[in-house]
Amino acid sequence: MIVFDLHCLESGDRFEAWFRSNAEFERQLAEGLVQCPTCQSSQIAKAPMAPQVPRKGDSGPAIGDAIAKLASLQAELLRDSKWVGDEFAETARAMHLGEIDTTTIHGEATTEQAQSLVEDGVPIAPLPLPVVPPNQVN
Repeated sequence: MIVFDLHCLESGDRFEAWFRSNAEFERQLAEGLVQCPTCQSSQIAKAPMAPQVPRKGDSGPAIGDAIAKLASLQAELLRDSKWVGDEFAETARAMHLGEIDTTTIHGEATTEQAQSLVEDGVPIAPLPLPVVPPNQVN
C-alpha cells in the first residue's frame, strides 16, 4: 500500500488516500473514482510530499527508546534475582526437583543445557538482552 497527499483543485483542500500502487491511483483518478472528501470534486492532483529519509546508519529514536525501555525492564526483573553463572542449569534443575529452595535465578547455559532443561519441563526463559556478570561490572 502507498499513501498519497492529494489536493482538490476546486476547494483547495488537502487530504490523504491509500492505494495499492501508483498505477492503481492513476486508474482510479482517470475513472473519476478519487474525490475530495469535502466537495466530492474529482478534480484531484497529487500534492507535493516531503519523504522522511533517515540518515545513513540511523535506526531512528524509536528503536533506541525501545531498547532502553527493555533494558530498564530487564534490570528491574533481575534486581531480586540471584546470579548463578555457569551453574544455571544445575541450579535450575535442582530447584525443579525440589532438592533446593526455589528462588529467582539467572546465569549462563549452553544451548544443549537449555534444551535439556526445557525437555525435562524445567521452566526457563532466555533474557532478551545480554547480562554482564556481577564480578565483571566496573
